[in-house]
Amino acid sequence: MLASKLILKCLEDENVEVIFGYPGGALLPLYEAMRESPIRHILVRNEQAAPHYASGYARVSGRTGVCLATSGPGATNLVTGIATAYLDSIPLVVLTGQVNRDLIGTDAFQEADITGATEPFTKHSYLVKDASQLPRIIKEAFYIASTGRPGPVLIDIPRDVQEENLRNIDRNPDMNIPGYKPNYKGHTGQIRRAIRKIKQSKRPVIYAGGGVKLSYAENELLAFAEANQIPVITTMMGIGCFPEDHPLYCGIVGSHGYDYSNAIMEEADLCICVAARMSDRGVAGTQKDIEKMELIHIDIDPAEIGKNIENTEIPIVGDARTVLLDLLKRDLNTDTSRWLTRISAIKDEIPLLFHQSLENGLANPKLFFEQLSTVASEDAILFADVGLNQIWAALYYHIYGKRRYFTSGGLGTMGYSIPASAGAAVALGNEAGNEAEDGNKRQIYCVCGDGSFQMSLAELAVISQLGLNINILLFTNTKLGMVRQLQHDTYGKDHYSGTDLNFEIDFMKLAQAYGIPSFRASTTEDAVTAAQKAAAIQGPTIVQIDVDKDFLRI
Repeated sequence: MLASKLILKCLEDENVEVIFGYPGGALLPLYEAMRESPIRHILVRNEQAAPHYASGYARVSGRTGVCLATSGPGATNLVTGIATAYLDSIPLVVLTGQVNRDLIGTDAFQEADITGATEPFTKHSYLVKDASQLPRIIKEAFYIASTGRPGPVLIDIPRDVQEENLRNIDRNPDMNIPGYKPNYKGHTGQIRRAIRKIKQSKRPVIYAGGGVKLSYAENELLAFAEANQIPVITTMMGIGCFPEDHPLYCGIVGSHGYDYSNAIMEEADLCICVAARMSDRGVAGTQKDIEKMELIHIDIDPAEIGKNIENTEIPIVGDARTVLLDLLKRDLNTDTSRWLTRISAIKDEIPLLFHQSLENGLANPKLFFEQLSTVASEDAILFADVGLNQIWAALYYHIYGKRRYFTSGGLGTMGYSIPASAGAAVALGNEAGNEAEDGNKRQIYCVCGDGSFQMSLAELAVISQLGLNINILLFTNTKLGMVRQLQHDTYGKDHYSGTDLNFEIDFMKLAQAYGIPSFRASTTEDAVTAAQKAAAIQGPTIVQIDVDKDFLRI
């Protein structure tokens, strides 16, 4: 068997159904073999988007996403997407073509040391020098990517390796990876210490991160919080891990969180951190308070415990779901009634402010997302890009039931939401020709600003070609809003530089060119109505929502 065919057979063994890729000279043998493979190939329009497609696919399906690019510029175009997946703990296997083995190190045409370039932000990487090792390498790559703390693994395959002819190859070799033994079960002694500390606490709070969703621990978190009546605050990446309509929900914490959530953190005496990195944005404004209180930190990645908050009194290395199940076995006899009464008072003292007075009467994005929450389906998925649109969606669109919110939280990568939502639509079969039994496909909202939209608008061709059921909500103000606000907050009014897009684009004509139905709204009411009309269309839509350049996040 040719090694190129062997690669695809090994991917089939890992139940890979879709690859998001872009061909090139170093991948000719693999693409030739792909003609006869049952694995579907989706041609992205820029390699930069390929890992984002795979990320959206992985987040919705729960499976490892796969993307592919040729050597040199094709591979280096993947770098930002790989780093994005690494920071957000998304399981990816990234395949890259490479020049022939005898040319490596000679600065050959389209040669780049992609394993070296991505070393800081991959879980592991391989440069394949022996085609017979492909089954072992591919099997290990999928195992490493999807276990422990998930993340991207890269396999760099020289062209001449793909062309080797192999015999008597075992496609299911034994796997033994020295030094990589993920620990899922928390230490019994540490769990006992945590239980004692929770019993002693008068004002505990659960600080829940994105790892709760990655370990599918939402039900266990809900059960643990309810059993002990402990309030739950989430990070931005943790949005959706706890129902927002629950009485114990206390909002989003950090630099872009709710003011009342940060105030609650200030008065807590115990922080139970569950599967969160406690990064700078996640603890902004509350770090000193957290450092003063008792801290229990549960995380599957031991490197994250004590990295950002040094005073971790009780570290528990383990899977969030497994540890929460252990905690649920114990009766903690907690009494938080006075604490919950105080929290209710804090919420009343620091209410959410939806209204912002502007003379031109353009759409209020806070009110829009609040109202979208009432008309969106109960299982709608929302992918937010990076910028003010991300924060508006995070704070004012309510997640409960089977709804999901996804964004690039760790790296903050603009241009993420369009390809990621497309990958999710492929994972769900939300495309032309795949009709749902009830005639409706699961709603997917893709939120972006006019800055981030233009970073990946070429992928509209894929979305239109496949008839992906995605509702793109495009907020336009001809500004790079978040950076503009930072300039305002840092240097004062009118201290703006490099944030004016200063070019009016007719996005409706652009949508028409791609064959996508579109709507434009300049008021909140019209925007909500347009979003409802768009959601009723089976296939992609764009809703352009005009907002004021000075509409801030709060």
